[in-house]
Amino acid sequence: MAQGELYRPHYHFTPPKMWMNDPNGLVYYKGKYHLFYQYHPDDIVWGAMHWGHSISRDLVNWQHLPIALQPDEFGMIFSGSIVIDWQDTAGFGQEAMIAIFTHYKDGHQSQSLAYSSDEGTTWIKYSGNPVLPSPNKPDFRDPKVFRYQHWWVMLLAAGDTVLFYVSADLIHWEPSGSFGEHGSTDGVWETPDLFRLTISGGAETHWVLTVSVGDGHPAGGPGTQYFIGRFDGKNFISENAKETVLWADYCIFPSHESTRLELFVGGDEAVIINVLDVFQLAPAQFVN
Repeated sequence: MAQGELYRPHYHFTPPKMWMNDPNGLVYYKGKYHLFYQYHPDDIVWGAMHWGHSISRDLVNWQHLPIALQPDEFGMIFSGSIVIDWQDTAGFGQEAMIAIFTHYKDGHQSQSLAYSSDEGTTWIKYSGNPVLPSPNKPDFRDPKVFRYQHWWVMLLAAGDTVLFYVSADLIHWEPSGSFGEHGSTDGVWETPDLFRLTISGGAETHWVLTVSVGDGHPAGGPGTQYFIGRFDGKNFISENAKETVLWADYCIFPSHESTRLELFVGGDEAVIINVLDVFQLAPAQFVN
């Protein structure tokens, strides 16, 4: 991607210019990996968040596409996820690519939708946004949505808790459970993810819940922790004691790592994509 640019990483993903952070909306569709990401196209520091967009066939060579989502009257576009609506449950068209993301404005965070009918090239925001209004909590963000049996599940980060919601159509949501007071609670929880993994060499499966934590990592600062447990389609139960802390890595320098770990639509393996920035070295960020 960057063979002719001396100071740009050749392997790690970087935006065309300016600032990026969390990867969003990891989707594999029709032979292409779609990487959306938090993007500030007008400065080299965090600011008015957009969703950048790139595609790849091998997760190494990336093609930059136009900005997918821009701030609007409801605020900046924070993190979220993307699903393919194979059965047209939302009414935007069969196989519509649907983004579920956090709107942020004046300290309030709410959840909204946008959809694409041309494989993510252009996007239309849902006229009824937000679909999940702000509950007047300071932290209520980063929706991870996936299909479970015949309904949709949403995870949201809220302080040091993950909230669960269910929906038949991605538009109308009902609370179904919560998970918190486990592991590290030294910092705010962010970017939750939930997926099922098969134990190597057998047929037994476990659910894995990941959250980024704002502080408390052994190396200092933020990190990503995970929980192993059970999921019944509505709520998650950890198999470990509340005081058990499981870190996704033990990096040797203070950094902010916001891991998005999800099963790409149409794929057969979980692919880890995370953002890494080292504040002591430079303001630039890149994606592993």
